[in-house]
Amino acid sequence: MDLLLLFALSVAPGAAIALYIYLNDKHEREPLGLLARSFFFGGISIVITLLLSYVIDLFITINENDVSEQAFHAFLIVALIEEFSKFIFVRGVLYNDKNFNEPFDGIVYSVMVGMGFATFENILYVFQNGIGTAIFRMFTAVPAHAMFAILMGYYLGKAKFEHNKQHYAIYGLAVATLFHGAYDYCLFIAFVPGIWLGALVSLVVGIILARKAIRIHQHASPFKPEEVPVKNDLPETPGGPNNPI
Repeated sequence: MDLLLLFALSVAPGAAIALYIYLNDKHEREPLGLLARSFFFGGISIVITLLLSYVIDLFITINENDVSEQAFHAFLIVALIEEFSKFIFVRGVLYNDKNFNEPFDGIVYSVMVGMGFATFENILYVFQNGIGTAIFRMFTAVPAHAMFAILMGYYLGKAKFEHNKQHYAIYGLAVATLFHGAYDYCLFIAFVPGIWLGALVSLVVGIILARKAIRIHQHASPFKPEEVPVKNDLPETPGGPNNPI
């Protein structure tokens, strides 16, 4: 029973966020099979991350009490590797799929890969550390991965559907890495009093920007129904607005 509870707590946050994004794809939803495959790509990206991190750890040692080395660790070793591991599936595979046919799809597929990554990562952490970790990560790490994915996906959507804007794909990777690195850095140097608040600030700011990105791409959908002006079918009456006395 305990194992089942841990598994449910590990999977629930990522599944809930994935469902939220799916329901917000209001105008032309993606095939469920492709979304499931995207989620699975996130699991594969965990393996890529672990392999790259293992190789790097053979050559680079980080002093946990050095703030400059921890900056290198947070932004370039952890954030860049994790975001790149997700990026290669979204940009290299899903980006070219025929179903990626509107800007919002950049967000959808990035989030599905990101939630796959976050869920498999969550399972590893929760089964190792227990229910307390599951509850803590439900409100921190998993939403953070969703925010990174939305920001990356926003720029990938712009890259595909704005003429000569391919460089936006790199912007997406850079912005996701920047927010990811800032979040992790403030946690890595938690020995500095109060610095953990920086992680909270980066998470809140990122979520605000992510919500704005969702609204922008929803509005930009080519499948959005045209707004038809409301026709006034009321009869004209003396003294009414259409026939003032």
